[in-house]
Amino acid sequence: MNQNELLRRRLHDTPLDELLDEAARLRDAGHGDVISYSRKVFIPLTRLCRDVCHYCTFAASPREVPAPYLTPDEVLAIARAGERAGCHEALFTLGDKPELRYEVAREQLTALGHESTIAYLAAMCELVLQETKLLPHVNPGVMTKDDIALLRKLSVSQGVMLESTSRRLLERGEAHHGSPDKDPTLRVATLRAAGELQVPFTSGILIGIGETRDERLDALFTLRDLHAEFGHLQETIVQNFRAKDDTKMAGLPEPGLRELQWTIAAARIILGPAANLQAPPNLTPAEYPRLVAAGINDWGGVSPVTPDHVNPEMPWPQIAQLELQTGLAGKQLVERLAIYPSYALDSTRWLDKAVAPRVLAAVDAHGLARTDDWSPGLAKTPPRLARRDSSQIPAAIADAIARASEGETLTIAQIETLFSARGTAFDVVCDAADSLRRRTCGDRVRYVVNRNINYTNVCSFKCTFCAFSKSTRGNNLRGPAYDLELPEVARRTREAWDRGASEVCMQGGIHPDYDGNTYLLLLKAAKEAVPQMHVHAFSPLEVTHGAKTLGISLEAFLTQLRDAGLGSLPGTAAEILDDEVRRVICPDKLTTSEWLEVIESAHRVGLRTTATIMFGHVDGPVHWARHLLAVRDLQARTGGFTEFVPLPFVHMEAPMYFKGRARKGPTYREAILMHAVARLALHPLIPNIQVSWVKMGAEGSIACLNAGANDLGGTLMNESISRAAGTQHGQEMPPARMDELVRSAGRVPEQRTTLYAKPPVTRIAPTYDAPTLLPIVLTPAGKTSNQRSCSQVT
Repeated sequence: MNQNELLRRRLHDTPLDELLDEAARLRDAGHGDVISYSRKVFIPLTRLCRDVCHYCTFAASPREVPAPYLTPDEVLAIARAGERAGCHEALFTLGDKPELRYEVAREQLTALGHESTIAYLAAMCELVLQETKLLPHVNPGVMTKDDIALLRKLSVSQGVMLESTSRRLLERGEAHHGSPDKDPTLRVATLRAAGELQVPFTSGILIGIGETRDERLDALFTLRDLHAEFGHLQETIVQNFRAKDDTKMAGLPEPGLRELQWTIAAARIILGPAANLQAPPNLTPAEYPRLVAAGINDWGGVSPVTPDHVNPEMPWPQIAQLELQTGLAGKQLVERLAIYPSYALDSTRWLDKAVAPRVLAAVDAHGLARTDDWSPGLAKTPPRLARRDSSQIPAAIADAIARASEGETLTIAQIETLFSARGTAFDVVCDAADSLRRRTCGDRVRYVVNRNINYTNVCSFKCTFCAFSKSTRGNNLRGPAYDLELPEVARRTREAWDRGASEVCMQGGIHPDYDGNTYLLLLKAAKEAVPQMHVHAFSPLEVTHGAKTLGISLEAFLTQLRDAGLGSLPGTAAEILDDEVRRVICPDKLTTSEWLEVIESAHRVGLRTTATIMFGHVDGPVHWARHLLAVRDLQARTGGFTEFVPLPFVHMEAPMYFKGRARKGPTYREAILMHAVARLALHPLIPNIQVSWVKMGAEGSIACLNAGANDLGGTLMNESISRAAGTQHGQEMPPARMDELVRSAGRVPEQRTTLYAKPPVTRIAPTYDAPTLLPIVLTPAGKTSNQRSCSQVT
């Protein structure tokens, strides 16, 4: 007896309660505590169909519909109504090849300028993509490989219900008699062609139409084997037959709840923990928790606008009611797109290059739907993240919080779990981080009065996220290329000191004409202008460039910088400390180990540094976890980090976003979570967690201060890197505004130095009565004398 037959026998013989327990355990192993759904609008492009399924009321004759096809204007009106209601999915459902049966269908297709229903469907998908933000999913029935390939260019997913593999149902008196497109051979061929073309595909079975339990299992085994070969079945639907008046099967008994539960549980056990298994909620409206108990992890598409045209007698549940019922089942309702998360995040494989950017712009780091239009740097009111009852949270999250609070090093999996927190669990993680912050740092929120001096934007590196750098001296994209004269560096340093600053932060692009002496000259210019000024300067990339050009070791060059007056280093250029990501966003930059080597060398020669993470582009929770653990591990060895600084990716001017290769930065939830999880994962080794007000804005900064952060960074006179990326939150926040922001969060503001000492009172007073900054001078690249002076420094 083969494995299928052994499993078949077990499914028949095992009591239902035991099957349900097994299916639920498998579901939880693959999907945790979330149940997903897609907010969709249903577009019935045509109700004409050449098939005559004996249970269907969707298919209609020409005399029963106003017109054979919806017009483009009608399609667009439905789509726009869905867009206004917050939908992401445009579900095109239609009869199968009506032009092969009805002359009137052929005539209207000709009038519309198309030879086939598939061609018209493709045109309507293109229209919806052009005119709305919706993403098409298409269910046109049996398709050829050419049909699927055409629609792949204009949709994010496709589908055809297998329904059954039983040819018996094609016989006279059975459900599919007279329906040539319900031939299982044709439907399996469509599923196989979709797999060969790497199309995210939806399928499933319809139960209660005269099939036996064994025939259901046959269909599920077929779906499992197709997915094992191609990996393309993004969801499997177990749909229960509902009898409808005016059909030949109106008197057929409907499958009961236990029969539906048995089939769902069998599907979960056959398909495995990772499969996405759906049961339409409107077809069993009073039994949501029992469907969850059977092993589903998805409710399918739910429309706040249009009815279920296939089952019009069964209205969609209200989304608020669906959320409530999902919660009663112990799960968290989350919104997805038409394309499932794992496929959305692997867009280069599963999506046409024309639609992939639309998907990336619409998802979060888990591949689920972005449900608001907030992004870092945009001057938009952040979404409200409503507080929820926190009496129940997943045990894995509670365990990770407990371990972190005791100072234990978390595993990658535990940190990933914290980043998955939503709803109640999100509140609990943020509260735990805030409690740990209060215990560690008290209620003080510190900041440093500082000035950014970005001495050149010419850079020979090609980081795909950077909107600040210029690759050539003549590149005027996003402003002219410049290279500051040393007197301008000195002037800005003196002006900053006169305004009460205790720090200048100096960084720039990797100018091809710079060498190690250039950095020493820049440092000298600042220190000679104001010997007391703390110079926080030179990223690990600049340090590496300087050492290499002088032909000396990292430690030797860092020692020269230290002896020349360098006070500390910014831990920028870290981006994501994971080479899988770095190969995409900064392929010619330092590797993870090289960045860590520079920082450890700095710590060895007595230079403190910050640590940063730039997140929310092509990265995900596993990469964030690896980054945090790399930082924690180095801090355990050296103790040289002063603070950890999350830097949410600002997408608006980023080249990789323009090219459709990145998300729109982290979501608001993700941005806040980064601060909370950093507090937990780095405790007690790094006590200071900083929020970037220039990226998060005032309201976002307050939210982060209530989720583990205790530091606001610098006042940032002349911030230019985030502005180049498109941030709308300004380039300086004076102390008075800093204090106001902190107090509005119920905390106590306090100025600090770069190394977290308290400035003298005589230095604090001028910061509240600072004169207006004079206009800056940007010397055009190629006209500066910096390089010609390098020989003056030994």
